[in-house]
Amino acid sequence: MAQPSLLDRLAALDTNTVSDALDFLGLPGATYGLRPLWRCPKIVGRASTVQLGPKTDAQPTVHLISPVIEAVSADDRVLVIAGGVNGISCWGDILANAAHVKHIRGTIIDGASRDIEGSESIGYPVYGRGITMVSARNRIIQVDSGKPIQVAGVTVQEDDYVIADRCGTVFVPTGHIEAVLDLGERIARRQNDMVAAVRAGRSVAQVMHDKEFEAIRTRTPESGDLS
Repeated sequence: MAQPSLLDRLAALDTNTVSDALDFLGLPGATYGLRPLWRCPKIVGRASTVQLGPKTDAQPTVHLISPVIEAVSADDRVLVIAGGVNGISCWGDILANAAHVKHIRGTIIDGASRDIEGSESIGYPVYGRGITMVSARNRIIQVDSGKPIQVAGVTVQEDDYVIADRCGTVFVPTGHIEAVLDLGERIARRQNDMVAAVRAGRSVAQVMHDKEFEAIRTRTPESGDLS
């Protein structure tokens, strides 16, 4: 039987568990404030990074993010966009339709989106800080792509792993993905056992004691006693 891919393993977790794994390993990656902008599904994929900035002249230019969408050739991409400005959109329904055609998995914006009904109507996931109607045209431009960016205080590099769900957005550095997945899977099993123990009547104060979580560092959940 084929082993599940790294993306499949990541998809089997949630942002809470991945955030906990990063905490245990002393790694950044969990963000605050980047949430679904409609009731969209989870996103799991690899980052295609985009840096935006203010438009400083009146010259016509290619619309932001469109060159990145055109260049996508893989089916594991998540657009991760930095440099948004409060109250100004850096995503809309035309871009969403173009991304959907290219089988891009979703968009995460450290900023705002407009035309959110257009993204929702085609089932295209968009995560960000908020919704606006103010256009980016003549206000914001794309200044770079494929380079490290700062997203909600986290450095995100091209090809980093991305998971986003109703609790928020987490980025995992490529070089740490296997360690994060291994630990995340152990945490998930441990927490499932803890839920089962509480449902069976064990004291929640005992089940949620710090020592139960610290045990994750030193032994697999199966070897712990939660009965």
